[in-house]
Amino acid sequence: MNQIEAAINNIITDEMKYCAESEGVPPEKIRSDVMNGWTVITKNAVRDIKPLAIGKGLKTKVNANIGSSGDSCSIEEELEKLFTAVKSGADAVMDLSTGGNIVEFRRDILKNCAVPVGTVPLYEAFRPAMETGGANDAGFIDKFDPEYLFEVIERQCEEGVDFITVHCGLTLKALKTMNLQTRVMGIVSRGGSLIASWMIRKNRENPLYENYGRLLDIAKKNDVVLSLGDGLRPGCLCDATDRAQISELITLGELQKTALEKGVQVMIEGPGHVPLNQVEVNVKLEKSLCNGAPFYVLGPLVTDIAPGYDHITCAIGGAVAAGAGADFLCYVTPAEHLRLPSVSDVKDGVIASKIAAHAGDIAKGVNKALDADIEMSRNRRSMNWEKQYECSLDPEKAREMRASLPLKDDKVCSMCSSYCSIKLNASFK
Repeated sequence: MNQIEAAINNIITDEMKYCAESEGVPPEKIRSDVMNGWTVITKNAVRDIKPLAIGKGLKTKVNANIGSSGDSCSIEEELEKLFTAVKSGADAVMDLSTGGNIVEFRRDILKNCAVPVGTVPLYEAFRPAMETGGANDAGFIDKFDPEYLFEVIERQCEEGVDFITVHCGLTLKALKTMNLQTRVMGIVSRGGSLIASWMIRKNRENPLYENYGRLLDIAKKNDVVLSLGDGLRPGCLCDATDRAQISELITLGELQKTALEKGVQVMIEGPGHVPLNQVEVNVKLEKSLCNGAPFYVLGPLVTDIAPGYDHITCAIGGAVAAGAGADFLCYVTPAEHLRLPSVSDVKDGVIASKIAAHAGDIAKGVNKALDADIEMSRNRRSMNWEKQYECSLDPEKAREMRASLPLKDDKVCSMCSSYCSIKLNASFK
């Protein structure tokens, strides 16, 4: 019996109990929201990890992407990124490896990861086609085998992957809708561009849409969460909230309802690059069109002109999205659009998105979200530096920065020194 089946039968599972305790909410809320599709519990039935609840009224979670590429494929480096991401507070990790032995990479990550792991099975499914057809020749797309895609999905689910991104809503109809308008960036989703290229060249429907029932059967077996991917997400501000994006979103809402009826947990992926004034609208559209399903957003990035600082543009959009009701933020690192992220990029990306998630939680009134801020303020008032570090999202950096300059008075910082307002006002009540 999986989580949805248990919820329908009024059974509160051990996973639901754990998530309720972690979130500080009644177990019945978790059960009810899982049953209604408003919350998902990301934990493959074969993995021995702590379950993670993502959804309505819960703390906003953060995902960190790691993984190799054709230009950099060191498993040692990716594992270091994994450990850094989790230590920095990532609630989940996605392995997006496309280079090297991606099967062994995934297995090593699953073995060493204490949080839920997600993948994009299309990357592995296209590898044989690329290897036989030549990576530098688009003709490799023709060699893609849809049957092999489902074999890959089934194998990954059996290995223990907790959630998978599947671009089921990218249909021939959606592609026609996109072609009715002029996009500046076209399709920027890596998985979306792969499957769309095959559909166009073969003039065939997306196998993930056409054989959606088969996908649901595979996911249900190990209680794997489907993250319905946004293959037509906007890759720049000019393309945001266009007909193609919304057309796909409408289809994803229909697919979410079907999955829930079949007992499969689903969350919906969202943009992407979105102007600040459209972020809240995008969240409300998803919640309306997709039956309140958990919303998993990439960023969103609110400007296109900050390469090297996209973790900041991501945090700005992420805070607004979380405050408006987004449930899961995919981090963006300073290296976005430039190169594969380094270990330090991973840490910076996670911390930036954790700040955004926490700010959003305060805005939407998540249970006890403000408690840590109140505690920090009290420790600042009492000038208890060690306690301030403990309250910090990055204690190591806070401690290092304060210690970087000599202090005449260890009670204050070098910003104000003897002009410290807190010290001067110590007698105030």
